[in-house]
Amino acid sequence: MYSVSTIWTCFDKPIRFLLIVLMMLISACASVNEDSSSSTPAEALPTQENLPKFSNQSSGATMPTGWTFYRIAPFKKNTVYHLEKYQGRTVLSASSKTAASGLAIKLVPRSAQNLWLRWEWKATGMIPAADNADQQNDDAPLRIMVAFDGNKSKLSLKEKMNFELANLISGQEMPYATLMYIWSGKTPVDTTLDNPRTTRVKMIVVDSGQEHIGEWRLHERDLSADYQKAYGEAAGKVIGIALLTDTDNTQSETRAYYGDIELIRK
Repeated sequence: MYSVSTIWTCFDKPIRFLLIVLMMLISACASVNEDSSSSTPAEALPTQENLPKFSNQSSGATMPTGWTFYRIAPFKKNTVYHLEKYQGRTVLSASSKTAASGLAIKLVPRSAQNLWLRWEWKATGMIPAADNADQQNDDAPLRIMVAFDGNKSKLSLKEKMNFELANLISGQEMPYATLMYIWSGKTPVDTTLDNPRTTRVKMIVVDSGQEHIGEWRLHERDLSADYQKAYGEAAGKVIGIALLTDTDNTQSETRAYYGDIELIRK
């Protein structure tokens, strides 16, 4: 009989990341506060109708309102997140040194039709050894993930087994599908990367390489269109958002900034 810790090591980072975010978005397991040994039941966390804007909050706070801190794995160092007054506004700062952890928010489920994700972010430097097409070097200064609900009964046997393993580890089910927008080190913009172990996570490159380093980048993505292109079917309901700055695989460090993240109807 395999232990949970043994099974955990069978998953590469994107799936472990997805499992931890899943716990924050859906489950009743404990969430971990970055500055305390205490834990808060995720069931006590309210679902959010809207994504709270960082720019409307006070700088200096470690945790932005409405977001939950999560670890990728117990043995990983934590990326440090805090709200900071930067270039005239409050933004979320992420400092990562051989670390991987992130923030997630549970949303009231809503249709993906005509729903756009809009955000700003800024990378201050690249991670030279990072390669998002190689799971051994899969790090990124900036990532934003969108989780979707859907009909799991039509998935392949392999995917159903992945879901069963996820259920064994977390006690809950994985989201049906996930889009992860990334600033990649080497992969060209507009590339969609498949995860080698599951078809249920798709990485979409929206910035890449040294171009635009040190600049604020504004992105707007049609979630329904991106989902259709990535998965070849209509999107289910959006159930959560997460972000991640990670440098653990490449044993490197980086600093990045997240501006406001919004869901808008068009």
